[in-house]
Amino acid sequence: MTVRLSARDVTAVYDAPGGGLLPALGPLTMTVEAGTFMCLVGPSGCGKSTLIRILAGLQRPTSGTAYLDDQPILEPAPQIGLMFQDSNLLPWRTVQDNIALPLELAGVTQAERYQTVHDLLPTLGLSEFVLAYPGELSGGMAQRVALGRVLVQQPGALLLDEPFGALDALTREQISLDLMQLRSKQTVVMVTHNIHEAVLLADRIVVFSRRPGRIIADIPVDLERPRRLEDAYTEEFGGIARHVRAAINEA
Repeated sequence: MTVRLSARDVTAVYDAPGGGLLPALGPLTMTVEAGTFMCLVGPSGCGKSTLIRILAGLQRPTSGTAYLDDQPILEPAPQIGLMFQDSNLLPWRTVQDNIALPLELAGVTQAERYQTVHDLLPTLGLSEFVLAYPGELSGGMAQRVALGRVLVQQPGALLLDEPFGALDALTREQISLDLMQLRSKQTVVMVTHNIHEAVLLADRIVVFSRRPGRIIADIPVDLERPRRLEDAYTEEFGGIARHVRAAINEA
């Protein structure tokens, strides 16, 4: 079941290293309607990752409130899946057991969770690596495992914080395509510094200002789906990318 995510007058303020306070985010108000794929872009340090942590229930805002549908987000929720740039795989567990970990923690029987994982592996391109360990995987395959670990929970929303940032360009493109195919109408909020990736994936691209991060542009991506890498060479795709770049330059 897809969900709506929103933030109302959210701010985040940290203690500065030399004393005093460091405003990092907001005030920020936004809504991500159910089933929408939103990308967040903007200068480094402008609070994008902070917003992801707040929406994930890992961090309380200094002021304001984040919501899952109409419920305040006060702690991590099973309806929300979270993925970071680091795959964070457990090195002593196989691919199968890494993906199945959330189901194991939820009390699902071994037979049932293994069947669920095996059904997912072909779409992840990992069928031949079911018993491999993280140390035997490339960076791209490790991120596929991390993506599978999120998707196996069948969450209503995905929060992705630069999930492909450490990958080479070709692998990053392929996993972006995989994400589009694997996503099952979940609401998605994804942080990226790659404008091409944002235009390829998103329904909306939200541009943040410099710290403290505020929304300075909310750009619709009115490109037909399914999308292909070849779409990047169209005039429409390029126009949206230029619009995003211009907004970032003004941040």
